[in-house]
Amino acid sequence: MVIEWLKFRVASDAREKFIQQDEAIWTAALKSRSGFIGKEVWLDPSKASEVIFVIRWQSRQQWKSIPMDFLAATEREFIQAMGKTKYKMIESKEFQIRKFSRLDIEK
Repeated sequence: MVIEWLKFRVASDAREKFIQQDEAIWTAALKSRSGFIGKEVWLDPSKASEVIFVIRWQSRQQWKSIPMDFLAATEREFIQAMGKTKYKMIESKEFQIRKFSRLDIEK
């Protein structure tokens, strides 16, 4: 499993709109892609202008095989839905999940 980790900055008074539009547009679009497992929204109570998305993929190959034109079209739809509300991705990371076998734990 691979984790796509994205951090965004958005005005604190627009955070809920950002999350709702992301669910309606981005999450809905990603659900149609092979390998998509799920998505979570992480909020730090002390940073009202930040939103973190944690997206789980079955494999890196499935995640990275999403066509750029699909991503661009989805982003255009999202920008239109957000209207004048500004947002910016400020960090992105990729993580791999490592599972240990019982033998690794017992050593």
